[in-house]
Amino acid sequence: MPTYTGISSDAFRHPLDREAEETLRNLPGFDLLTRKFVEFVYERPQFVYHMGSSIEVGPRQYSTVYQIFRECVRDLDITPEPTLFISQTPMANAYSLGQDRPSITLNAGLLDLMDEAELQTVIAHELGHIKCGHTILIQMAIWAISTATYIGELTFGLGNFIGTGLIYAFYEWRRKAELSADRAALLVLDDIHPVMSTMMKMAGGSHKYANEVSLNEFIRQSERYQDLDRDSLNQVYKFLLYNGGQGAMLSHPFPVDRLSYLQEWWQSEEYRQIRSGNYQKSPVEGAVDVNAKQEEADALRRQVEELQREIEQAKQRRSQL
Repeated sequence: MPTYTGISSDAFRHPLDREAEETLRNLPGFDLLTRKFVEFVYERPQFVYHMGSSIEVGPRQYSTVYQIFRECVRDLDITPEPTLFISQTPMANAYSLGQDRPSITLNAGLLDLMDEAELQTVIAHELGHIKCGHTILIQMAIWAISTATYIGELTFGLGNFIGTGLIYAFYEWRRKAELSADRAALLVLDDIHPVMSTMMKMAGGSHKYANEVSLNEFIRQSERYQDLDRDSLNQVYKFLLYNGGQGAMLSHPFPVDRLSYLQEWWQSEEYRQIRSGNYQKSPVEGAVDVNAKQEEADALRRQVEELQREIEQAKQRRSQL
């Protein structure tokens, strides 16, 4: 398997993901929502929950899964290493959370449904979300959407800010973010077939009847689905289905849509260049100029000292109250 040392998420992020995130961040109310989210929710409660309710994967817990996970972390050059949990949930699903302390949770149902290459696909996909910085926005989206459901009971001052436009933008961005994570999985697997078979199983896989399901037939189904767009009315139906036409808005693209997007990228020159080692790299985190001028160092020291004085003054004023 290839290892993409120093790779930046910008090397493989889907342009629709970038566009949707930019639209989301420019909407009125987004900045306030961010502040309230960090203040009231953020990532620590979720980490504590999973530490208490799930199994933390490691060298002596699900060692095979842990080895697959470590290889994916290495191949996408992700630091620090996220925490991996297995949750006793039968539905085949996985999700990633957190930024300062990122984590991935795999539902136990995945372990029985997927083979090792497909499990690697799921893990690499979730690591792709972490690599792209999706996780905090995903948590914000979940929180904002659930909050908007009970908008009349809000006490955080968000009643006038979480509007329909912001909710639609969150859903649109979440769907496009999946395309970038799918690309990360393809880079790690270096083979599109297990990635596509994973999508097929997530759509309707069965362990018992696995020998009666054909990936080639699922690919043809994806092609037939794309052909539906020849009728403009079907395009309207697709839009409505994604955006609440049957009661709930969809957070993920249809698997057949994801398969089509991924096949297109798999055949692209951009993908071939990345596989050849020609990709955008991230700057080295924590790098400093060791030849910085002395006056710059002195200025920084003075700023730190001034900040420390302000902290001490604030402590004194508080103690006098």
